[in-house]
Amino acid sequence: MKIKKLQWVLALSGLVQMSLSAQAGVVISQIYGGQGNVYNQDYVELFNNGSAAVNIAGWSVQYASATGTGNFSANGVTTLSGLLQPGQYYLVGLRSAANGSSLTADISNNATDMSGTNGKVVLVNNSNGLTCNGSSAVCSPAQLAQIVDLVGYGSANFFEGAAAPAINGSTALLRKNNGCQDSNQNGNDFATGSPAPRNSSSAVNVCGSGPVGNQPIVTSCPAVTLQVGEAGSVLLQASDADSVVNAATLLATAPAGVTLNNFVAAGSDGQSAIASLQLDGSLPAGSYSVDVRFANNEAQTATCSVNVTVQNSSITRIYDIQGSGLGVASTSPLNGQNVTTEGVVTAVFPGLNGYYIQDASGDGNPLTSDGIFVYLGSGVAPTVSVGQKLRLSATVTEFNTITELINISNVQVLSSNNVILPTDISLPEVTEGDLEAYEGMLVRITTPLTASQNYFQGRYGQVTLSAEGRMIKPTNIHPANSAAAAQLADENARRRLVLDDGSSVQNPNPIPFIGDDDTLRAGDIVENLTGVIDHGLITASNPGPRDYKLHPTQAVSFTRENLRTATPASVGGNYKVASFNVLNYFTTFTNGATASGQSGQGCRLGGSVSASNCRGANNLVEFNRQRNKIIRALTAINADAVGLMEIQNNGAVAAQNLVDGLNAVLGANTYAVVADPATGTGTDAIKVAMIYKPARLTPAGAALSDTNSINNRPTLAQTFQAANGEKFSVLVNHLKSKSCSDAGGADADQGDGQGCYNAQRIAQANQLVQFIQTVKNQANDPDVLVIGDLNAYGKEQPVLVLENAGLQDQIARYNGEDGYSYVFDGESGYLDHALANADLAAQVTGTVHWHINADEPFVIDYNTEFKPQDLYTDSPYRSSDHDPVIVGLQLVKSLQGGNQRDTLVGTAGDDVLTGGIGADTLTGGAGRDLFVYQSLRDATDTITDFTPTEDQLDIRELLQSIGYQGNQPFDDGVARWVSVNGGTQLQITAKPLVTLRGVTAASLNAQRDVRW
Repeated sequence: MKIKKLQWVLALSGLVQMSLSAQAGVVISQIYGGQGNVYNQDYVELFNNGSAAVNIAGWSVQYASATGTGNFSANGVTTLSGLLQPGQYYLVGLRSAANGSSLTADISNNATDMSGTNGKVVLVNNSNGLTCNGSSAVCSPAQLAQIVDLVGYGSANFFEGAAAPAINGSTALLRKNNGCQDSNQNGNDFATGSPAPRNSSSAVNVCGSGPVGNQPIVTSCPAVTLQVGEAGSVLLQASDADSVVNAATLLATAPAGVTLNNFVAAGSDGQSAIASLQLDGSLPAGSYSVDVRFANNEAQTATCSVNVTVQNSSITRIYDIQGSGLGVASTSPLNGQNVTTEGVVTAVFPGLNGYYIQDASGDGNPLTSDGIFVYLGSGVAPTVSVGQKLRLSATVTEFNTITELINISNVQVLSSNNVILPTDISLPEVTEGDLEAYEGMLVRITTPLTASQNYFQGRYGQVTLSAEGRMIKPTNIHPANSAAAAQLADENARRRLVLDDGSSVQNPNPIPFIGDDDTLRAGDIVENLTGVIDHGLITASNPGPRDYKLHPTQAVSFTRENLRTATPASVGGNYKVASFNVLNYFTTFTNGATASGQSGQGCRLGGSVSASNCRGANNLVEFNRQRNKIIRALTAINADAVGLMEIQNNGAVAAQNLVDGLNAVLGANTYAVVADPATGTGTDAIKVAMIYKPARLTPAGAALSDTNSINNRPTLAQTFQAANGEKFSVLVNHLKSKSCSDAGGADADQGDGQGCYNAQRIAQANQLVQFIQTVKNQANDPDVLVIGDLNAYGKEQPVLVLENAGLQDQIARYNGEDGYSYVFDGESGYLDHALANADLAAQVTGTVHWHINADEPFVIDYNTEFKPQDLYTDSPYRSSDHDPVIVGLQLVKSLQGGNQRDTLVGTAGDDVLTGGIGADTLTGGAGRDLFVYQSLRDATDTITDFTPTEDQLDIRELLQSIGYQGNQPFDDGVARWVSVNGGTQLQITAKPLVTLRGVTAASLNAQRDVRW
């Protein structure tokens, strides 16, 4: 072992230079931190470059970041074991990953995650975590005296002499001369190179001339302490630098109940032979010396004594503390009592100020948990390591539905390097609360789990998961209070598990579980989650919903199953209408400033005008971030009319600001604002608004609003006319929210899944039914589309009121039970609706939600507060908390000829022209026109202005009338283009059907220009 501690102390005091003569002993010989690149684990390689064997049992390897403030103790302490012969290597495996070549380590500890570039590693002569880092937390003389070797690399601020070079994901730091060089100058002693890990079974490399004479057998026989009736074992080792240890014998003096098993001879000179001393639990209380004799292939022997202590048991087992009660309401039968217990450390969470221990053998009872949380107190960092078996005294308590141990004292480390294998469990639970049987235990979830909610990912490090796919809000597909809704609610509860980052720190940095594109989308999948089961709050409100959680002990990696899309799915038709909740788009900010540069302003709420009434961006920086995202989204949607919810109620100012931004991208006058109705927009701080494309639609009359007192935000209605004269009316709504502020009586939460103020929303829906008739009467047109945030899911009573009045749910029509626009408490559903009456429903061609918001984590939105790691991007994703709705409409003018020679002239819009029997002259006009042929009796027509790529011929009924059953009439010779004087003629069975005047055959494409 190197003797240089005093010099380190002096060097840190500035009294001497770090230039020391080499001291032989155990050194750090290799460091690799690129887990998953070359090897699947980080590792630290040790090497005995001396001439004598060194017992490293109870030593440890510890790591700290290069320049951070965290101590060595905070990153996991890997306790070592065994005897290291001269020239022998020893490989310590650390944090693992899914990729890379498998590492054969002598010992592993997944708790330590090293940097792949810069850091500090120490070899310590005990297993206590060092509460220093050599820089911001200076190591005391006593702590320095415990450090056997130190390597600082890259930008490290603690090192021997000078820092060693930085490494990367594909290189390792290697001590020169195969580990033999040790000048106590990291910069001189190390070089970078390809990772080449060596373990205790690798070839021995004795430095210098090697040992002289016949070396003795060196043994390692640790003591063991057990309770009466407790079985156990201890690992024995022996090695000989120049011989092979090939035998081990339990001497006859050993008491009954003790056996020597599992002997494995050394593979070659210098390697260790191992054997397991087994104790079956039958020894009475007392102290015993058990002798074991090792022998080698040169007739040498060495005897070691294992000191066995058996104590009268005063231990309360963890499973007895937990008890057998299931469900979240169960409590420990020993709640409030003081106990002494034992367990193996399975997980250490500094962010929770504690760690988990688990009974080494358990009681085999599926109703009792074998694990428990040990809480050290606020601000107290744990110093134990995974794999240590502890005995401790504590008080049993119930904290927020969790059984845990507090007031910890008399902590003893009984042994190290114990392994607790995770218990495999699957979801859903059979009965809600079954996971109570695993509270505090190390488990592996064998069921693939889906991310169902990520709202709290950036704030609290939590992601709600669910088995068997995403969770659907019961009242989205089943009526409230129905048996089906209750059954789905129970299924959701049994399928749910919350992934927690194992820390109570808010706004974690880096944000946990973020994946590709700096996001984690609801719908993404994670498999084989391993960690400990906890229970607690799963929302921001306290009191609030609680459920079982898992704190991972291994790296978590999601698979992107729910891909982002750059544009919404096609809805068909020739016009698009959209609905978008723009999440408090305010041009007056909470700091009193405005988007136009004013200061000291406020927002109106009832009769009050104050900056405290403003609900959107806090300042201009946030507003520009918000505005850019919404503009990106609306540009991609490219709708002809858009209903907006949650926009500031300040006349046309906010809506015009948004339109100005859109027109700056799309071109001047692309969009315009529908003027506020003469009847007003209500007195709330927010309102609904509408924008449209003047080149595509013309307002037919003034907008209307329903200012009935039941509406806290009046419905806005506008009738539009298309270029072909077809009209339709759009009604934009934002019904009362589900928030329970001041709710009472019938508006209080009735426990039926519909939230608060459902009675008011029902009344608002009934009022909307009446207002629809007013709109239809003014428009003198029956076509009505109701859009907006109804704050009611698909089968809740307000929506059913509208359906019973004749409106048809276009989300359900085109998406079945898969439609959603919002996620709350992990359940998906749609609050954002599109309902059409029967007249307009016949003209709807498709309806979709564009999932750019509900699936994205809240932490990537425009806000700047609570974001030590800001993942904002100038993109449509998380531009709001609601997904927009897009509806396709096919608005066409039908013109029908008679049974004679007709002349039909279309409109400036999209038309369907059917000339009928006889030689007709047809002119479509502007727009995309469709010319329909039903039989060969419609033949010899002339179309004067057919435009390929824009207009089409429809011959489906005609082909049916002649009995054609194929699917390629042009390939089959049934249809053909023929060039004629003045244009091109379409012939059917060699008979002229229609002449396209001024059109060449080369410009036509049958697949594109003809429907069949």
